Amino acid sequence: MLGSDGRLYDEDFDFDGDGKLNAYEYSVMDDVVFGDHDEVDDDSEEEDDLEFDLAVAGLDMDELEDMDEDERREALEDAGLDPDDYDF
Repeated sequence: MLGSDGRLYDEDFDFDGDGKLNAYEYSVMDDVVFGDHDEVDDDSEEEDDLEFDLAVAGLDMDELEDMDEDERREALEDAGLDPDDYDF
């Protein structure tokens, strides 16, 4: 059914009971009704996770790639990361 704003509306997704869907409610309904079509490349997701972990540890991926293996291992260990978890 369409709501007053012309968008698809289903009262089952009106979690706060205010008679309209906010952005979160609409997003949940959209994912449930139409499926989650945000296709993510697994390699890209892994690389994003790696970059995030390194950034949190204060390390730069480009700098680590330029280091020799022993320097990189030491930098990762000093940052509290397990060097065996990362493949450069």
